[in-house]
Amino acid sequence: MTSPADQQRPDGEHDVKGLAFRDEGEAEQEAPPPPPQRTARRITWQKLTFLPAVLVAVLLATWLWFEQATLDSISENALSGGQVSKALWQHIELTAISTFFVLIIAIPLGVLLTRKAFRKATPVAMAFANMGQATPAIGLLALLVIWLGTGTKAALIGIIVYAVLPVLSNTIAGLKANDPTLLEAARGIGMSPLGVLGKVELPLAVPLILAGVRTALVLNVGTATLATFGGGGGLGVLITTGITTQRMPVLMLGSILTVVLALLVDWLASLAELLLRPRGLEVRT
Repeated sequence: MTSPADQQRPDGEHDVKGLAFRDEGEAEQEAPPPPPQRTARRITWQKLTFLPAVLVAVLLATWLWFEQATLDSISENALSGGQVSKALWQHIELTAISTFFVLIIAIPLGVLLTRKAFRKATPVAMAFANMGQATPAIGLLALLVIWLGTGTKAALIGIIVYAVLPVLSNTIAGLKANDPTLLEAARGIGMSPLGVLGKVELPLAVPLILAGVRTALVLNVGTATLATFGGGGGLGVLITTGITTQRMPVLMLGSILTVVLALLVDWLASLAELLLRPRGLEVRT
């Protein structure tokens, strides 16, 4: 026979010596299921469309302004004959080639400096990398021109030296930040040193390495404008021509194209950063 207290209790609970208890089986059945975990989206449509739309709007506004602007003979000579497309292509080439050499120099060097046999050389290498970026870019380019002469070679070396630091420092920081217990576990299951590096260390360090590459790319776009002082071409030609001849349309076009290119490169690098990040490191929401 049930007591009045038992009749008032919810299903699954009963009274034993004045204390309320719930049956385990019924409690488990009534417990709500945990909410399903959903992996955060890697790239949203806002990420894909917002910045490109802004850049297209800026380029369209610039084109419309040039269509109605009155250019004198000096401005027309500076912008005619494919000069703009030539300068833009030279700028892209300088950025792409310098970034390629930065990657093949800085990432292997960063990996080497985190190995036990070469760790003592890390302060020396970082000091040289810091010197390269601490030196004013125009001064470094002038020294290279004195040494190598004018041309693309001096400009490329100057850009490379200036951009090595972020990739090198981020590679070292990313590899040093790895959990030692994970590395020890990988060695414990019989992985070789190269296997641990390629399958554990580098994948875990990818986010920091990619952040350094993204920084280097934007630096290279900006530094490449100075290549004109060493005869390397690029959009800096339009900027310096606009300044020396006091022609605002030429100066504005060179400046706008440089800014748009830098933002476009940063946007592409951010997409690569999201796509190349190992899925196991993504946060679940």
